Amino acid sequence: MSIKKAIVLLSGGLDSTTILAIADQQQMQITALSFRYGQKHNQELIRAEEIAKNYNVKEHIIIDLDPEPFRGSSLTEDISIPQGRNNISKQIPNTYVPARNTVFLSIALGIAESRKANHIFIGVNSVDYSGYPDCRPEFINAFQNLANLATKEAVEGYPPRIEAPLLYLTKAEIIKKGMDLGVDYGQTLSCYQPDSTGLSCGVCDACSLRLEGFRANGLTDPVSYRSK
Repeated sequence: MSIKKAIVLLSGGLDSTTILAIADQQQMQITALSFRYGQKHNQELIRAEEIAKNYNVKEHIIIDLDPEPFRGSSLTEDISIPQGRNNISKQIPNTYVPARNTVFLSIALGIAESRKANHIFIGVNSVDYSGYPDCRPEFINAFQNLANLATKEAVEGYPPRIEAPLLYLTKAEIIKKGMDLGVDYGQTLSCYQPDSTGLSCGVCDACSLRLEGFRANGLTDPVSYRSK
């Protein structure tokens, strides 16, 4: 039986750690892929490295990208991050990073072909999310169509599969799934504006969605917050 190989986009957050656990449960040979793209804090990459080691991934690649294409976001520039928003999924906030998932998946596609991996995992979610256009089913389907055409492996009959197992789950359902898989969410970081020690703010969109997901499961979020 041939070994299944997967590229897993790993940010160090709740969602990406859950998909890493899913790929691990499926006994895939995993290459974790993270990016340094000009984000204002590096705490997420520190967490990603720790999580990758915890799961004994085959290799963890961290790629440094030119930050120029990702300007204009409050995650990359000195712009205030929204706090306490209502109707989070109804309006695209300034935390959206231009074409980020398109760029990340394109690089993952190249790495998948070079590693002969037929699975690319991404932790996008279209139910409880911040309204990003590159987290929608339409985007994943479009990129799958591109992947079916864009590589030698695909043309020769071995197209990579874009795996988005969280796409139709609520944050509460994602957490429940991760807990069933034994995910240690205390290792993860979702906050858009953690302090230098990694404490989460408790009021940005990512923290709000995360906290509500744990509450819906009758659980307390294991990470530490500056405020709640």
